[in-house]
Amino acid sequence: MAPSALRLASVLLLGVPAAAYVAPQLGSRRVVERRAAAIPEFADFAAAEEFAPESQASVFGLAAASLGVGAVIGWLNARRQQVASVAGAAALAMAPAAGLAIVDYDAVKYLGGSDKVDINNANVQAYRQFPGMYPTAAGAIGSHGPYKSVKDIYDIPGLTEQVKGIMKKYEGQFVCLPVNEAYFIDRINNGMYR
Repeated sequence: MAPSALRLASVLLLGVPAAAYVAPQLGSRRVVERRAAAIPEFADFAAAEEFAPESQASVFGLAAASLGVGAVIGWLNARRQQVASVAGAAALAMAPAAGLAIVDYDAVKYLGGSDKVDINNANVQAYRQFPGMYPTAAGAIGSHGPYKSVKDIYDIPGLTEQVKGIMKKYEGQFVCLPVNEAYFIDRINNGMYR
């Protein structure tokens, strides 16, 4: 940064806050003197106290305010990392906690993690482990239902005898568990691709 630009930035950073400073008014001094004179114990102090001329007090106040603001800005700039860390920690502390997700599903093993597949909740990809089931038979099972028993898959309309034969071959590998809405909705497309 050029020296002239640095000076201009210093004047702006220190001078702008100083311009916002409001100097005390002359009338407020008289009110304080009147109140102090009304109390006998303070009458001597009010008469003996010397006040600085109004113009000197105003200039001194502006300089002090400007210096104070500059010092705070300089301190924050020198400790930028610490200030950012404190601000981040405060934001994290004030943020609401995330809700707990349902992660405990007892039948998760039947969604493709074992040799048995839940016909009500498993995705069509889970049927890939059975040769001939994917995509036709698996798509038919996934696009219909919910089922009350494994035998209900043979009642799917439009199945050929060949597809029913493939389903019959793996019938012992199928289980029929109650529908879980979190998985039932994703039986055709769960967003996971190979």
